[in-house]
Amino acid sequence: MDNRLAEIDKEMLRQDFWEDPKSKEFLKERSLLIEQKENLDHLSEQYEELELLFEMAEEEEDLSALKDVSDGLKELDEKIHGVELSRLLSGSHDRNNAIVTIHAGAGGTEAQDWAEMLLRMYLRWCDRRGVEVKMLDLMPGDEAGTKSATFLAEGLYTYGYLKSEAGVHRLVRISPFDASGRRHTSFASVFVAPELDETIEIDINEKDLRVDTYRASGAGGQHVNKTSSAVRITHFPTGIVVQCQNQRSQHKNRAIAMKILQARLFEQEKAKKDAKKHQAHEKKKEIAWGSQIRSYVLQPYQLIKDHRTGVEIGNVSEVLNGNLDPFIEAYLRDQVSV
Repeated sequence: MDNRLAEIDKEMLRQDFWEDPKSKEFLKERSLLIEQKENLDHLSEQYEELELLFEMAEEEEDLSALKDVSDGLKELDEKIHGVELSRLLSGSHDRNNAIVTIHAGAGGTEAQDWAEMLLRMYLRWCDRRGVEVKMLDLMPGDEAGTKSATFLAEGLYTYGYLKSEAGVHRLVRISPFDASGRRHTSFASVFVAPELDETIEIDINEKDLRVDTYRASGAGGQHVNKTSSAVRITHFPTGIVVQCQNQRSQHKNRAIAMKILQARLFEQEKAKKDAKKHQAHEKKKEIAWGSQIRSYVLQPYQLIKDHRTGVEIGNVSEVLNGNLDPFIEAYLRDQVSV
């Protein structure tokens, strides 16, 4: 870490450093390394203080002080775990905000209800972590649930954590929409991309785009439903389709849709360059059997299993209420070992 900081500081002494397009990347890396170094120094100081307190408490047989040491060690262990996890988030955009899109698979109301359950799960995860959410697009289902939803999750390392969720999610349960009480299997896809800053430029040829406008289908007042303010953009070379209908202005909806498209194109290109490490980000998988990254079985037994890491959790309600950390941490550790 110290050696890398010295290398960056040496680069910054170059006369043409600030004209270098990579200067912002160097500054971002330097800031991250300094933050990690300060965290490690703080943990080391806290450990030394606890070690000294333990020696004093042992000599004086002070049970109250020994309890303080025990509590301090538990707190230190949690901090160390957090620092270890943050060190796994070493990707160039892991610190960025995340743009998350959920699409219901084939299956009508059942699949759309599953997509809404996933949306709720991610919103609960964001709430647990104090991550701010801005809904960019929401298309309600025909009878219930959600056809598609896109939101921006704003918080440090949000993309680094949520990138593990990209892929197809499979649900097995007794359908609440089936009067016969039969078991159904539903699918929904999740796409995750980093919100791009000014250091990243994505060239998009307008000739490669088809822009459609239509009336928003959700709630939002008379204006939203009476004017063609919603925007759908299709990118012909990749087949990526993005849309936005939450804003009253067609201009604003188009700007947000373009932002989502840029992020999706960036993530797709990144996945191509590192296919082995980012298999979960494949964009051409069918939303059906054999392609899921995680299965959520509610009947005949209760179990959620991640097929990439093998992590299994039986408390399905806890996961569906936003406790995704065991799956996220296992994914991050697995990626480091690739």
